[in-house]
Amino acid sequence: KSTVIEASSGSTAISEAYFARLLGLPFVAVMPKSTSPEKISAIEFYGGKCHLVEDPTKIYGVSEDLARQLKGHFMDQFTYSERSTDWRANNNIAESIFEQMRHEPHPVPSWVVTSAGTGGTTATVGRFVRYKHQPTRLLCADPENSVFFDFYRTGDRGLRLDRGSLVEGIGRPRVEASFLPDIIDEMVRVPDALTFGAMHYLHGRLGRRVGGSTGTNFIGALHIAARMQAHGEKGSIVTLLSDRGERYVHSYYDPGWLTAHGFDVDGARETVRCAAEGGPLPELAACTAEQRPR
Repeated sequence: KSTVIEASSGSTAISEAYFARLLGLPFVAVMPKSTSPEKISAIEFYGGKCHLVEDPTKIYGVSEDLARQLKGHFMDQFTYSERSTDWRANNNIAESIFEQMRHEPHPVPSWVVTSAGTGGTTATVGRFVRYKHQPTRLLCADPENSVFFDFYRTGDRGLRLDRGSLVEGIGRPRVEASFLPDIIDEMVRVPDALTFGAMHYLHGRLGRRVGGSTGTNFIGALHIAARMQAHGEKGSIVTLLSDRGERYVHSYYDPGWLTAHGFDVDGARETVRCAAEGGPLPELAACTAEQRPR
């Protein structure tokens, strides 16, 4: 039986551990040491093993080394996720968005807001919209300590960072093969403080905890909403609740963790509340497709 190895920030690895157990295959997740304990426990619950790496930029090489040592298979989601979904078919996230929107007052979204880890979801939405000749535009929101925004702005594939994003699941220290900038209409960089403020605002508003990427997505949606409001535009904005907040009880929802990392979450939550009610949103670094290098 071949061992399955994956480099991950945890969420994909949970699903892979589940399916590896169904198939009777050993599974190893190579993840940053900072990965939430809830994700580690979920992977181990499904029979997977967690190989934690101090430097998050090393998870790729460590995964390749383990695959050679164990004579296993490295899944490499950061290369293959953009092509693993049939974006022309009727069973992908983009098609589901348009199906669910059919009975809304504005059934064709003016904008869809995503964020990128592998870039797979963003690629699926962007390709589907173009394939169906929809007028919908795509905004990708990027957290701090990620190269995707600067790559989109400059076209430099050699960009590297020596640490990863605090927002688990999105943002990367290098440009991933699955991240496709040409199908994105605009990108913004979202400060971590606003991401965590949005998480806590949504927790109170929805009565459920949401993950970090959902907070980043929500700030991106507010950015678009503020612009549409200023221009007198009407329409729908769709974004995703990407992961469950229960996986971050000991980090993003822990007051001690937030304080230790220098975040005033109460102030940030109030900023997000005001913006969600039609007030101003702090200006975000932004780049449109028209501003990109040709």
